[in-house]
Amino acid sequence: MRDVAIIGIGETKFGELWEKSLRDLGIEAGFKAMEDAGLSGKELDAMFVGNMSAGQLIDQEHIAPLIADYSGMAEKNLPAIRVEAASASGGLALSQGYMAVASGVHDIVVVGGAEKMTDVGDETAGEILAKTADQEWEAVFGATLGSLYAMMARRHMKDYGTTKEQLAAVAVKNHLNGSMNPNAQFRRAIKPEMAINSAMVADPLGTFDCAPLSDGAAAVILAPLDKAKKYTDTPIKILSCGQAGDYMALHDRESLTRMDATIVAAKKAFKYAGLKPKDIQLAEVHDNFTITEIMAIEDLGFFKKGQGGKATEDGLTALNSKISVNTSGGLKAKGNPVGAVGVGQAVEAVIQLRGEAGERQVDKAENALLHNIGGTGSTAIVHILGRVR
Repeated sequence: MRDVAIIGIGETKFGELWEKSLRDLGIEAGFKAMEDAGLSGKELDAMFVGNMSAGQLIDQEHIAPLIADYSGMAEKNLPAIRVEAASASGGLALSQGYMAVASGVHDIVVVGGAEKMTDVGDETAGEILAKTADQEWEAVFGATLGSLYAMMARRHMKDYGTTKEQLAAVAVKNHLNGSMNPNAQFRRAIKPEMAINSAMVADPLGTFDCAPLSDGAAAVILAPLDKAKKYTDTPIKILSCGQAGDYMALHDRESLTRMDATIVAAKKAFKYAGLKPKDIQLAEVHDNFTITEIMAIEDLGFFKKGQGGKATEDGLTALNSKISVNTSGGLKAKGNPVGAVGVGQAVEAVIQLRGEAGERQVDKAENALLHNIGGTGSTAIVHILGRVR
C-alpha cells in the first residue's frame, strides 16, 4: 500500500445558498481544490462524490457524472462515483478515494461532498433525514433524528449527570469557533443562556442543540505521497482510516450512551496510525446535535465515558486547550450539508495542519482526527491526518 497525501483543498460557503444549484456548488469546490493543488483536469484519474439524498432533495440522481460533465471532464471519460452513507457520505467518499490511491488503482483523485438541503421545506428535509435511521422500526412511527438523539441525551443525563448547561457549552464553543470561519453558516458567538433557553425541539434538546439544514460542498485532491511535492510544499498525509458499523435501530443496541461504531473505528484508526488520543491536537467530530459531540469525545478516547459534558463545560475542548474540538465551528455553526460534512472536516484539518487558520489556528498542530457518522451512529468513519515531517 502506498502512502497518500492531500495536495489540494476547496470549499464553498455553507448556508442557505438559494442562488446556487448542487451542480454549481460541487463544481466550485472542485475547481478551488484543483487550483490549490496547481493541477489541471487532465491529470485527474477519478472522482468520488459523497451525497446523501439528491434524488429526494433536488430530484436528481446520478450526480457524480453530472458534476464531472459540467466540470468539463466528460470528454476525458473520467470515472465518477457517488458514495452514500447518510451523513457519513463525505467521510466514506474520502476513504474510498484514499484506498483507490493507496492501492495503486489511481494516482490523482478528487474527493468531493455536496448537498443541497434547502430546496425542500424543513418538514420534508426532516423526514428525509429520519430515513437514515431505521425506517421500519423508528421513522415510520414518527421518530425524527432529533427525538432519537434526545433519547440518547436524556439517558446520558440519567447515567452520568450531564446537564443542559453542558450541552449548551458545546453550542457556545462551536459558535465561537464558527465566528472565526469565513465559510461558516453562523458567524456569531452566542451566550450560554441563549442555548439553554432556546425553543424546545425534543426534550432536552433545544434549537441551539441542533445543527441547521445547509447547502454546501467541499473537495480535496489526493495523490501518492512520493508525488505530492510536485504539487505542493505542504502535503498533508492521511495516516489512517478506520470504519465500522452498528445496529440501525437504537432499541437493538447495548447502550444509548455510546456509539460502538465510533469506538471500533477509532481503535482501528489509532492502531493503523501508530498513535494514541494524546497525540492528537485537534479533532473535527460529528456534532449534528450537542449530545453527539459529548458522546463522540468520549467514544474516541479523549475523555472517559460520562466526562465529556464536564470536560466541555470546563473548557478542555476549546481552542488551544487540552484538545481543540471543532475549530471550524462543526456542523452546529459551520453548517450541515450532510454529504459534504466529512470532506469539509478534512478541509479544516488541512488548513490547521498547514498553519493557515488565522485567528482560530491551533498551536503546534501536528495530527488531526476526523469523525463522521451516518444516521444515529450505524456508520462511523475516522481518519487521522498528519503533517509530513
